[in-house]
Amino acid sequence: MQVLIGGIVAAVVGFLGVIVWWKQFLILLAGGIPIALLLGGALAIYVGYDEVRDQMREKKEAKDQTEELEKTKQELEKAKAQTEELEKAKQELEKARAAAEKYKEELEKAKGGSNSKKS
Repeated sequence: MQVLIGGIVAAVVGFLGVIVWWKQFLILLAGGIPIALLLGGALAIYVGYDEVRDQMREKKEAKDQTEELEKTKQELEKAKAQTEELEKAKQELEKARAAAEKYKEELEKAKGGSNSKKS
């Protein structure tokens, strides 16, 4: 309640002060507007500069991420190619094992056949 009464009194005294000292109020207002514009403009320049700097940083980070992604894709492609080569080598090894087993069986049969002839 006291704040409300204090606010009303301050508003009334302020209004009366503006009426009584109208000329001085206009002089003060005329001097204050350019200063306010100057300070507001400086603040806007700072905020705009900061925003541009952030945008440039974001673009650079995006570019770096894109480059890193491309490098990772290339490494993945190399890994896939190596995996395919390993799979081919594994298949060839399996074929060679199968051929060796077949050769071993034929050799065993040949030995078995020569042993039966000797008996």
